[in-house]
Amino acid sequence: MDQQSPEDLVRSILDGKLEGYELLVERFQIPIFRYCYHILGHREEAEDATQEVFLKAYRHLNKYNVEVPFTAWLYKISYRHCIDVIRKRKVSKLIPFLFQNEKQNSTVDEYIENVYFSEPVYLSLMKLSLEERTLLILRGVDEKTFEEISMIVNKKSSSLRKKYERTAAKFRLYYSQVKGGSEKDAMETYRLEY
Repeated sequence: MDQQSPEDLVRSILDGKLEGYELLVERFQIPIFRYCYHILGHREEAEDATQEVFLKAYRHLNKYNVEVPFTAWLYKISYRHCIDVIRKRKVSKLIPFLFQNEKQNSTVDEYIENVYFSEPVYLSLMKLSLEERTLLILRGVDEKTFEEISMIVNKKSSSLRKKYERTAAKFRLYYSQVKGGSEKDAMETYRLEY
């Protein structure tokens, strides 16, 4: 049963087979958590956001249009929820998500923190706008197509392609600066690649 497409699982859930929702959560929990973690910058907020996203998705499952890929619909819920969280928090309460002394009890946490997060990456991402971070994460980390991203953020896929190129170049520039490279070296790299 877990080999079913997400759209087929949604149909079965709407037909009363609720165990299909557990399969959806298992399948998408890590990518949604990772996305929320990158956008929000806090583990606890990302954990809460992930739970809220799945609750919202469950509550509104009857409104899901099977013509739209389920992943795009789920990421759109995640995107909107993260925007709401960011709007509600005050700038003075921002705390970086790099917890040096935090216990890492689960394999998922270790994997995410060791592979995807480092101080230079965090500092570079925080210099980007929310929209730029979202685009970079959805395309670069979650490997979404521009068509899927356009459904999530309600922008044309053709404009997202160009914006992604500019955002990736900005990220490389910021990353180079944070890692100790000069701005001149970063700009030279940018010119050579684009």
